[in-house]
Amino acid sequence: MSKRRSQELPKPSKEWMNTFADLMNLLLCFFVLLFSMSTVDAQKFELIAASFSETFSIFTAGSTAIGDGVLISNGVSQLNNLDKYIYSMGKTAENDELSDQLDEIQQILEEEMLSRSEQLAEKIQEALEENQMENDVEVDFTSQYVQLTLKGAILFDSGSASLKEEAMPTVEKVALILERYAENTIEIEGHTDNVPISTSRFANNNELSSARALSMFDYLVENTSLQPAQIKHSGRGEYMPIADNSTPEGRAKNRRIEIRIYNDLSGE
Repeated sequence: MSKRRSQELPKPSKEWMNTFADLMNLLLCFFVLLFSMSTVDAQKFELIAASFSETFSIFTAGSTAIGDGVLISNGVSQLNNLDKYIYSMGKTAENDELSDQLDEIQQILEEEMLSRSEQLAEKIQEALEENQMENDVEVDFTSQYVQLTLKGAILFDSGSASLKEEAMPTVEKVALILERYAENTIEIEGHTDNVPISTSRFANNNELSSARALSMFDYLVENTSLQPAQIKHSGRGEYMPIADNSTPEGRAKNRRIEIRIYNDLSGE
């Protein structure tokens, strides 16, 4: 007589494994939500969390599921704050997107400003060439302004802030060009070389450069229709050289007057 095989009864599953499996499923759902949403509506998220709470007992009974339930209750407390975390992550994404948009707008604005300055510089260069002044005045531009550089040796005697008589034809022609842009902000800067100066009138190069910028300012106010409120002037002394001060040629280049015409997008 053949022996019957003893039937192996399945081992009963442990209660905590079911609860733990529920917790893992819930965590998976929340992380799927986290990665699937670029931005989060806090009100909608609270409704989703509420629906999970009603469906799964882990939200209400987790603290007593296993003994004291410390592990699960701690996990649930963290899940309750997860909506705040996701909301803050959504805000960060929104801020990053806004920052990218602002950078793009800034780049477009910068290109437009540079284009306007370039067009303005071309017009001024043409006017200088018509008046045969291209050797006396240099033109440069940035996205903010067009700059006219006048050689100091043409305008002033050494150690003096008074415009030379022979410089007046050049100054008058420059003034006529500036009058075309009376609505724009105009800035005059005086510069010197680094040779020390100390006279009865000027204690140092700072005072000399400021006085020379002021002389140009006074001439423009008295002889053109430019409004004083639209013109700024300052002296920069020896501190912004454009050439080597160790040579006579370099020092001559550093003794200069710079006049800037700001374009209408510069904010000046």
